[in-house]
Amino acid sequence: MNAHPRLPATRPRLPVTDRTRHRRLREQGSLDRADLDAVLAAGFLCHLGVTVDGTVMVVPTVYGCDGDTLYLHGSVASRSLAADPDATVCVTVTHVDGLVLARSVFEHGVNYRSAMVYGVPRAVTDSEEKLAGLRCLTEQCTPGQWDYARRPSRKELAATRLLALSLDEASVKLRSGPPEDGEGPDAELGLWAGVLPLHSSWGTPEPDPALTEDIAVPPHIARYAAR
Repeated sequence: MNAHPRLPATRPRLPVTDRTRHRRLREQGSLDRADLDAVLAAGFLCHLGVTVDGTVMVVPTVYGCDGDTLYLHGSVASRSLAADPDATVCVTVTHVDGLVLARSVFEHGVNYRSAMVYGVPRAVTDSEEKLAGLRCLTEQCTPGQWDYARRPSRKELAATRLLALSLDEASVKLRSGPPEDGEGPDAELGLWAGVLPLHSSWGTPEPDPALTEDIAVPPHIARYAAR
């Protein structure tokens, strides 16, 4: 979804740490940095795991990826950072591509692409970086919207909580393809097996009822909706 102009042509392998080591279903794990970039570029919604006031919370929030930095809209996490600035968070991004329906329930599964990013986030306070980070968020969600809509005012910018998280520690897992019981004993059961794909698409833009009739859908949104 989002281009990465700052990425070099050849990406390094993902380092393996105790938190990112693939212990289960290792064959679905990937150390290819390009796979991490692709998973992050394909979405704009993540789940942020953080401890707030002694309670673990998993919060859905939007993100934007700019090179080696993940920007997060994180008011809840900012509360936690104020109390414990060295606290580690975990960010997950998952895309479901289909249900894998096997001949036995045990072999059922999901075709998916997922990433987990660990690290200590940094609260973005510099106004120029905050603007750049918010642009990254906006363009990740809807390319072209940052240059179309009004930019944040100083008051709005001061009221916005933005976090920056390094991509230095991340784990990627991917699964694709048919069920894995096609060559086993269950293949003789005579039952249908295969993949039920899941596709997401944008619908027709619905105008705000407060709009006047002369305000048309801007081209960048019309192009996006046609995807």
